[in-house]
Amino acid sequence: MGLKSVVIDAWSWLNYKPIYSDPSLGMPNRRAFPEAHASWVPAADERRLSAYKLLAAYDNNQASELAEIRDGASARERREFGDPSMFIETLVSHVMGREQHITIPGAEQTDTDSETEAAAAERVQALLRAWAEDELLPMRMLQCERKAVGLGDGVYLLYWDPDKQRPRLRTYDPGFYFPVLPEDGDGADFPERVHLAWELPEDPKRGLKARLRRITYEMDWIRPATASGVDRQGRPVRAPAMSEAADDSPPTPVLGRGDQIDSQGGISRLYPWSDRPTYRTCYLTDATWELGDLKGQVDVDSLPIEKAVFASNSAGEVLDHLDLYIDFIPVIHTPNTVPPAEEHWGQSSLAKALQAFDELASTDTDSARASATTGLPMIGISGINDPKRQFAVGPGAVFTLGETGKLTTIDTSPALRELREHGHDLADRAANVVRLPAVSLGTMDPSKVPSGYALELSLGPLDSLIAGMRLARAHKDMLLLRFVQRLFLAGQHPAWAGITPLPAKLVRGPYTPTDKAAALEQVTTAYQAKVISLETAIRMLTEAGWPIEDAEKEIEQIQARSFDEARLLADALGNPEEVAKFLGRQAPAEPVAPAVQLPAVPANDQSNGPAQQGQQGSGGNK
Repeated sequence: MGLKSVVIDAWSWLNYKPIYSDPSLGMPNRRAFPEAHASWVPAADERRLSAYKLLAAYDNNQASELAEIRDGASARERREFGDPSMFIETLVSHVMGREQHITIPGAEQTDTDSETEAAAAERVQALLRAWAEDELLPMRMLQCERKAVGLGDGVYLLYWDPDKQRPRLRTYDPGFYFPVLPEDGDGADFPERVHLAWELPEDPKRGLKARLRRITYEMDWIRPATASGVDRQGRPVRAPAMSEAADDSPPTPVLGRGDQIDSQGGISRLYPWSDRPTYRTCYLTDATWELGDLKGQVDVDSLPIEKAVFASNSAGEVLDHLDLYIDFIPVIHTPNTVPPAEEHWGQSSLAKALQAFDELASTDTDSARASATTGLPMIGISGINDPKRQFAVGPGAVFTLGETGKLTTIDTSPALRELREHGHDLADRAANVVRLPAVSLGTMDPSKVPSGYALELSLGPLDSLIAGMRLARAHKDMLLLRFVQRLFLAGQHPAWAGITPLPAKLVRGPYTPTDKAAALEQVTTAYQAKVISLETAIRMLTEAGWPIEDAEKEIEQIQARSFDEARLLADALGNPEEVAKFLGRQAPAEPVAPAVQLPAVPANDQSNGPAQQGQQGSGGNK
């Protein structure tokens, strides 16, 4: 008996589509997804890459083009009006929030006990915000979130740019991302080796054949220093750097800057952000292969290194296991959802509603056909004996009928009305599955909302959805800012000299309509009741959408005008220096009290001083 196996994995929600799960092969159609079946693509990634292409087709209104490969030319008549793209754009805007802020815990503290820590946190926060502005961080985040929400995964890459003297941030399509995951570990563990690989098309004008480019970041043991050179075939490679001995002894390998070798031959290194030496570093390899040279059982992780052509960076360094002098892989994978246990990949926000989108497209196609017959009605004419006679329906048309002739029109508007109502039901069904209420899509009439409380209740599913999506991104955002700080230290930027990396957070703003007046009243009441601090009050107003760019400066400006509180502080402490510091001003110099000047005693009265008068008085008594 031929039993069909049921595949349940991270991509099994696409098994209902014959083009993705071919009934005869049980795998994605090769004609529809040739990229996923390339010889260098691992078998475990074929379904993932096919799913990415299929989801991208839905996002770009091209699902009918893929369906045509299997179902024929009739599939191209399918109407696609951008509903999946609208869902993606809505979710991206919600998960991004109205604004994004980089914060360092402790940077907004104003108590004098932690003045040194607060100053250091404020300095790191200012440097990170300056980097984010220079690197257009919100735009890069939007690019990555567009991929993560639509495809299920997004990829960031950080690298040090010596020309611009700052870490650069790039986003990659997850179809280029091939991590080497541990077989016996958790899929959520950070991989020890990551490949970014894609094919380069043939370029006849430049005489270039079809090629495969692979950029590899790999954690490995620290080895002796290497230098750029060429091999016997003239390929640029890296070779161990050897030191020349003064005597006839053989040359010895050269250690990298700051490296130390222990008694057992291991090489260790102390990184600026670590307090103890480590024996591992990250190596970068950027190589290209001609597709014709890839023969046999090879994949992206086992390409023949002898056939590779290595690239060079702007400094002329050959990128063949180049030591980056960092102890982390600067590639950050951002899943759209929290991956299941022992899984690595996220899930697209369209996954569970994809069948509803198919039904919606079919209904739109039927509605388009029905609207043609409604706009140009079908007419039946009886009482005409000449079957060759043709009639044209139009304004002012005259029909000559027989004695028993009549015109019969067929009204298809009820069918069109039903199709439109069915389309609205399917759209609501898809929104419910994705957990996007009508108010978040902008399809609800605001006048029909009974109250603000009812509106808040309707946003409950969206709140839980965005909370889960932001939870999947919280650690990745912190990891991104941590890597930025370490790259600044590794690049020896002068502004970061002597700085210790601090945990930074990327705070995403509100995504739902907020009542600023209600938020202000709540914060004011709580602050006047002394149940929250001024720092917490400013943070709550910022999250409510108030235009506060820098909380620290806002607090300083508020305190600079708080004269009543300054008067109470002066009465409590009696220290003008503390009061002036609270107001952000210079304490006035205290006047010095003048010395006491006693009146001068006349010269003729010096013999009659008090002491002598007392003596005379006592002598007379005697």
